Amino acid sequence: MAGEHLKVEARVVITDLDANGKSTIVSDGNSRVRTAQPGFTVNELWQIDNVPGHILAPNTLGAEPVIDPPASGLTVRIAAFPPDSEFDAEGYKASLDAFHGADTHGGDGADDSAGVWHETDTVDVVTIISGEVYTVTETGETLLKPGDTVINRGVKHIWSNRSDQPVVVVATMVAANR
Repeated sequence: MAGEHLKVEARVVITDLDANGKSTIVSDGNSRVRTAQPGFTVNELWQIDNVPGHILAPNTLGAEPVIDPPASGLTVRIAAFPPDSEFDAEGYKASLDAFHGADTHGGDGADDSAGVWHETDTVDVVTIISGEVYTVTETGETLLKPGDTVINRGVKHIWSNRSDQPVVVVATMVAANR
């Protein structure tokens, strides 16, 4: 069914210390920062401004999802991508733009019918939770299935979901320099 990726939500359980220094659950609910776009749905889970950070540092997510983590930090998110049969290059670009990622794509005419080439100044650790997706680089591709992880080190790539179901991934994006 078209648009299934738009329904993906993520529960976040946060622990801390109570007034007596005992471990406790302080929050349990769906991600408070989420964007559902034609090209993907993103649920932001946690953000740290600096690595290493204090173990009890607060979550620094803003009110809106932003593709890039803080300059010295990291962001953890769950994302869902629709099947290629629902892919629309302009819709995907608009989705990246809405995600404050206008600088991550375009300009070189490298768009493909199965995706939009994009890159970020990050090291991304992406693990497939459900579904499957091809990670496509300029010289090749490989199929990723549940439990598989790709480490994308700031290179141009496309996500190509050739199945008929959304793919759901957990992505940790760490700021990096070129």
